[in-house]
Amino acid sequence: MLISMSDKRLTRSSNGVIAGVCGGIANYLGWDPVLVRILYFFISVLSVAFPGTIVYIVLWIVMPRES
Repeated sequence: MLISMSDKRLTRSSNGVIAGVCGGIANYLGWDPVLVRILYFFISVLSVAFPGTIVYIVLWIVMPRES
């Protein structure tokens, strides 16, 4: 079944490791959740971790839970 971009919503994944943010992003993009988590980790470390942590917390609050 083909899903158009208008049918997709960015939501937190129910199978998330911490809050489901990276899993939700992976589901939205159609990527592997492990790849998104690894990319997030490296981007966060390269940005001295503080901005990455703030972005994660904001997304945790803003992104709705998948139903």
